[in-house]
Amino acid sequence: MEISNTSKMLAGVILVTVPTIEYGGSFLLGMLRRAEPGYVDNALRHDLFRAGHAHAGVMVLLSLICQLLADVVILPGWLIWIARLGAPCAAILMPLGFFLSSTSPRMTEPTRMIWLVLRGRGNPGSGDVGAGDRADPCRGSRWLVRRESNGRLPISTSAAQ
Repeated sequence: MEISNTSKMLAGVILVTVPTIEYGGSFLLGMLRRAEPGYVDNALRHDLFRAGHAHAGVMVLLSLICQLLADVVILPGWLIWIARLGAPCAAILMPLGFFLSSTSPRMTEPTRMIWLVLRGRGNPGSGDVGAGDRADPCRGSRWLVRRESNGRLPISTSAAQ
């Protein structure tokens, strides 16, 4: 399988976010080590920060996988871009919603910014549907993974286009 230039470029941009996720992990670990008030004694804030960090890491991995899948599916051009950008947008919106909804150390419930989590949740779904949910050749869909006549995935996607 040959990776397209678009996928390489988007994967590079996505990989730039990894150090920020690593910094966030060390920031959370430091708050735990120092037993900072407002974090350790506030279960809601602790849980929302931890969820934001976890979702950031998982969504970045999903974003990278979607870049590869977008190279091998047959979709209209506009739908390929939804598949390519759905998970990366969710990787920004979901963690941002968790972090911004728990800014105060004395909070007892999330702020209204929690809506970003719900907004981000729709993005990977749209990206996933475009990138791989219809990749089963038994369904008879016109949006199938490109396959050779023997049923195998092609070595180079440029030859199948």
